[in-house]
Amino acid sequence: MIKDSLTGSRIRERRVISGLKQADLARQIGISASYLNLIEHNRRRIGGKLLLNIAHVLGVEPSALTEGAEAALIASLREAASDVGLGVAEIERVEEFAGRFPGWAEVLAGAHRRVLSLERTVETLSDRLTHDPQLATSMHEVLSTAAAIRSTASILAEDNSISPDWQARFHANIDQDSRRLADSAKALVTYLDANPEESAHASPQEEVDAFLEAYDYRFDGIEAASQSVDAVLADAPQLVSVAAQHLARQVLSQIEADARAVSNAALAEQVAQVGTDPVALAQHFGCSVARILRRLAAQPDAPRGLVVCDRAGSLVFRRPVEGFSIPRFGACCPLWPLFQVLQHPGQVLRERIQQQGRNVATFDCFAVAEPVGPAQYNAPQLVHATMLILPVSAQGHAAGRPVGSTCRVCPRDSCAGRREPSILSAGF
Repeated sequence: MIKDSLTGSRIRERRVISGLKQADLARQIGISASYLNLIEHNRRRIGGKLLLNIAHVLGVEPSALTEGAEAALIASLREAASDVGLGVAEIERVEEFAGRFPGWAEVLAGAHRRVLSLERTVETLSDRLTHDPQLATSMHEVLSTAAAIRSTASILAEDNSISPDWQARFHANIDQDSRRLADSAKALVTYLDANPEESAHASPQEEVDAFLEAYDYRFDGIEAASQSVDAVLADAPQLVSVAAQHLARQVLSQIEADARAVSNAALAEQVAQVGTDPVALAQHFGCSVARILRRLAAQPDAPRGLVVCDRAGSLVFRRPVEGFSIPRFGACCPLWPLFQVLQHPGQVLRERIQQQGRNVATFDCFAVAEPVGPAQYNAPQLVHATMLILPVSAQGHAAGRPVGSTCRVCPRDSCAGRREPSILSAGF
């Protein structure tokens, strides 16, 4: 007996496609039309010879009637239904829809995948337009040159008393500026049309990002003390420049020192007892809160993000987490807790954030700024700010501060009148 409850729906769909009436199909397979009607409405299970006869008349393989829709297709349809806010009752019917109309189901799932791809492209381009320093410089050059040409041309057009000598000078300025504008526009188009693969790792920091992504931010050999930092760096084709190798060595050395102070096993045991309370964990292990934030992010299979910046606000480490946009260049609204703690080194900030977009994602962010390296005479101490990003379950959580992946999509009033951040004490 076939266990798939959608076999009848597939039989009905194939019969309609073949142009057969229910009575005609029933007569050819030797059953009554009423019994076939029960089968097509999934109220009778079939198998064996009857299933083979139906498949033969419809001109399809029996497996086409009994095998369910692909799991990926069902998952895509469920995601699409959830994104548009369909009710639970409709989402539960997704398998029936895929079974009765597999072609349309594939079209819908494909459109949903296309929308997701386009949204990711728009987000990437938006981040690039907002934070790419080279693009900003090129745009400024084009706009300022165009403004200069417009200003000079307006003088010539509005003042008829200009002497021929000055007119010649103005014409020469317009000619010079127009050539500069053409060169700037050409350079801008060349930059925008450049192959992303050719310029993806232009800076040392981007080389380090590519190196960390290649390892999925996990260095089990260093964690277990079975592999040295030098051995890892020796097998790192992503690190082309000397500067990138130096930055990567700093990251790996920090991971090595953190792992020696707080092992993953000891941290997991303590988290099972007190949860992910960075202050309580730091007190238990007798270490800094920043170290605990780094170790929590480094736990195996933990969906957690981590961002580190220096006193100037430049990001020196970024481990993304799904749903939380971390810009590569400059500051961004979701990172304001990271920059906020730079004003109060040693204080621990906890803030719940809702990142706006197609799907609202909620995160608990823990941030702290602490000195790095030894103190020196007559010189400010180096300070790094560290922020841990923990995804919050979609059900039963309190609303957080709404922010946008860029200022273009950030709610207008989210930056206005921000209250002083809440400072953690020994507990929450």
